[in-house]
Amino acid sequence: MSNLCVEERGRALLVTIDREQRGNSLSRATLSEFAELKARIARGSESELRAIVITGRGRRVFCAGADLKERANMSHEQVREQLRAYRTELGWLAESPIPVVAAINGAALGGGLELALLCDLRVAVSHAILGLPETSLAIIPGAGGTQYLPRLIGEARAKELILLGRPITARTAHNYGLVNHVLPADGDVVAAVLQYIEPILSGAALAQAAALQAVDLAAHTPIQEGLRQELSLYERCLQSQDRVEALRARRQKRAPQFAGK
Repeated sequence: MSNLCVEERGRALLVTIDREQRGNSLSRATLSEFAELKARIARGSESELRAIVITGRGRRVFCAGADLKERANMSHEQVREQLRAYRTELGWLAESPIPVVAAINGAALGGGLELALLCDLRVAVSHAILGLPETSLAIIPGAGGTQYLPRLIGEARAKELILLGRPITARTAHNYGLVNHVLPADGDVVAAVLQYIEPILSGAALAQAAALQAVDLAAHTPIQEGLRQELSLYERCLQSQDRVEALRARRQKRAPQFAGK
């Protein structure tokens, strides 16, 4: 891939948007490579994979959103096609049974923040800023921002961010519940994120996938149906080899060795 750098870091798959000179922006080619990544993971070539970590090259920008230089030459229909591509090429991140973590190494603006919203967890360096400036450009967030953001931080704060178009700091984003954890400005961002998610990397993948599915149901499922499906997902874990291993390890006072089965 020429726009994404993909490498294994133990049980994590590190995906770096490698377009630093263009603000790690989401060109059409970059979106296509995210679709290729989905296919690669679906083939199961990373059988020990426990997490996907997405970051940007450098220390200034996580992702600046759409490539505005490319966008300037697009017809209306081409813009519509790209908006559809955000859903077809990136939407799988929000539905992944493997936890997806945004390692926000710098500014996450527009489609860059919307990319982070597709992830299960968001970790940001203290100097990062996050925002949706689209209304200042006479458009609206078109890659899911108007839907994911209010579900995450509430309607009032989502409207504030979208209507004012002003970015917020990582600390404010943490206070809003938009960011899970804030890192110091110095140091290795990826190493710090991998340390933060160590319980995921060494955990029971089957249970984690079931938990993600159960939590995601809560956004659009009536409570009684959600509770019914929670029991069904619990049953899947109850019959797993990993649960047996967890109990055995506790009796033997050792760390469990989960196999994802």
